[in-house]
Amino acid sequence: MARRPCFFSFLRLCPLILFARFSVINGDPNLTPPSFAPINHDLYHTSGALMEEIEALVDRHPDKLSMETVKSRNKGYTAEITVVTYGRKRKESDDRSKFRILLSFGQHGRELITTELAFRILSILSEEQFLPKMDQAMLNSTFEELVIKVVPVENMNGRKLVEAGDLCERRNGRGVDLNRNWSVDWGKKEQDYDPYEENPGTAPFSEPEAQLMRKLSLSFQPHIWVNVHSGMEALFMPYDHKNTTPDGLLSHRMRSMLEELNHLHCEDRCMVGSGGGSVGYLAHGTATDYMFDIVGVPMAFTFEIYGDGTASSKDCFKMFNPIDVTNFNRVLNSWSAAFISMFNMGAHQLDELHPKASLSKLDKLVSTDDYLNGYLMERSSRYGKKMEMLELGMQEIRTYFRLFLLSSVLLMFMFCSRISKSSRPIVSTLSL
Repeated sequence: MARRPCFFSFLRLCPLILFARFSVINGDPNLTPPSFAPINHDLYHTSGALMEEIEALVDRHPDKLSMETVKSRNKGYTAEITVVTYGRKRKESDDRSKFRILLSFGQHGRELITTELAFRILSILSEEQFLPKMDQAMLNSTFEELVIKVVPVENMNGRKLVEAGDLCERRNGRGVDLNRNWSVDWGKKEQDYDPYEENPGTAPFSEPEAQLMRKLSLSFQPHIWVNVHSGMEALFMPYDHKNTTPDGLLSHRMRSMLEELNHLHCEDRCMVGSGGGSVGYLAHGTATDYMFDIVGVPMAFTFEIYGDGTASSKDCFKMFNPIDVTNFNRVLNSWSAAFISMFNMGAHQLDELHPKASLSKLDKLVSTDDYLNGYLMERSSRYGKKMEMLELGMQEIRTYFRLFLLSSVLLMFMFCSRISKSSRPIVSTLSL
């Protein structure tokens, strides 16, 4: 869940960065504005340098890593995401038998520390870097059972705006918050809605970045999803659009995992719970809620890995990113360890979380969801505000579609059984 700059506050009204950035100080335009922390290029890669480093890492470890870049275009706006896949002795056909994890970093342009964490995790997975006090033999055994897809920079266009000097920019290249552009409860606006911070776009999945991530999640069908942000220290589970958590065993497992990670790696200081119930405001149209409700990811999380609560709301780089080497390394080391622990915990739950249904049937149902989302949502400009009503009915349409498919399968099974019985040879009961 994307956090607005109201750290550790449970109030619903937060500072509006847009107005703060362009206001004069105490009403006097002649006063010198306070100095704000710039990007520390001794610590942080540029987006171009980061991707070059990742590509070189993949080239050095083709037995563990592979990489692809995919593009999408909408109304003259083009975006691309790079996906790095980790898997030992990996074959595409074997992915379904392994524990699958999907990680997204850099969904908001200003959160540079998240993309540095992505690079650190990939370096550890490739064994170019090591964590202290980690049993490498145990990790090697665990990693044999994993396939991990990492999106190091989901919002490359927004990231480039930040690097050009707009240090408070969180949206994509045409001003849409990618973590409000998903279809679950899309478009609802709270009383403190800030269009600069939370513009959801013209319709669910109007943005190419969100379209690409949706296709990736539907095809990969992960067991764990983590959307990585900065702005505070927290371990969130669904839901973001309401202040409750899901019911049942999966919810209990998610909370248990987060509480253990909080104790092991966050010294019990991280906020744990639902995004909507923990921060004090609701977020609609988030990726994590979609992953849990629509894709059916058993464990869907949002991790917030850093936040400077003392920073001015106008000092965006300092607010969202550590600016000194000590804190920079602390964040990367502690959160890398947290992710490795999560990988290990997840791999031990493979049998419990592996889908019980036929994979071919599951894929057909996913394709139906993808079709409904894509076909209907791409016509948003034709229907305007009617899309909000359409989106409200989408959940029911999916339910009816699944019931129809299930009924068809059952009827076909009964019909085939009847034919099978009627075609058996008749054996006389008279003794010969």
